[in-house]
Amino acid sequence: MTHTPESSALRTELAALATEAFRPELADIDRLPTLDIARLMNGEDATVAGAVAERLPEIAAAIDAVADRMARGGRLVYAGAGTAGRLGVLDASECPPTFNTDPARVVGLIAGGPDAMVTSVEGAEDSRELAESDLAALALTADDTVVGVSASGRTPYAVGAVAYARARGALTVGLACNPGSALAAAAEHGIEVVVGPELLTGSTRLKAGTAQKLVLNMLSTITMIRLGKTYGNLMVDVRASNDKLRARSHRIVALATGAEDDAVARALAAADGEVKHAILVLLADVDGPTAARLLKESGGHLRAALAEAGGPA
Repeated sequence: MTHTPESSALRTELAALATEAFRPELADIDRLPTLDIARLMNGEDATVAGAVAERLPEIAAAIDAVADRMARGGRLVYAGAGTAGRLGVLDASECPPTFNTDPARVVGLIAGGPDAMVTSVEGAEDSRELAESDLAALALTADDTVVGVSASGRTPYAVGAVAYARARGALTVGLACNPGSALAAAAEHGIEVVVGPELLTGSTRLKAGTAQKLVLNMLSTITMIRLGKTYGNLMVDVRASNDKLRARSHRIVALATGAEDDAVARALAAADGEVKHAILVLLADVDGPTAARLLKESGGHLRAALAEAGGPA
């Protein structure tokens, strides 16, 4: 292996990161009984929620900004490499079945493309140009949001994605797990969840990955709540694409309305299986087409549609 000034500088940079720090007290972890290692790992994981809690004001501010743009028709785009990229793709892929969003509304970009979900694509994370190319294909607008995700906060693909998006007027969020990161500095909304050194030195799929998953859960879920994709804590925009989700749809309508099974089934039939419409049919005593019209006029917000129809909010 050739040692260049660039590789030496990178080693120095990584050594300064909290997520890369070596923990000498764990140097003999491989000698411990399995149960002891599991206890150590579980104790490490238990600290992640606290680290996320310290950043809740920044997370909430980012969510409000994202929701505002998505309400105007914008998209939510995650961009990252390796584990961070996979977490973004995962979060994006779960929005259509959970919230009935168009797959184009929440998008996950991973350095190296779809193949990188299961196979390492060498060098992809080091390319700012690749991030720019991936985002250029989406034709970003000022209503879109790009969330760069990187445990280190220095990954060129994530930093490049945020810089490119911000230069084009899109909202930008930088999610990292180290303080003073280039990624957070490049974004309008910097979120640095500092989880500290990993159980295995530099294995940021562990605590850092867990922290990123928790924050991405918040970004998408609370944004969807703000967009009216829920009624209370019920997923009223769920897409019933299989037997389990059809059963869940029936249960959601029953929980929201208190109606008997036969009435729920009739309402869902009148609403072509749409949960929000069926709830409106039952609570406001309207037919399917009227429910559809009221929801369209309310921008999909069920509480507003119920208020308009004179039903319970």
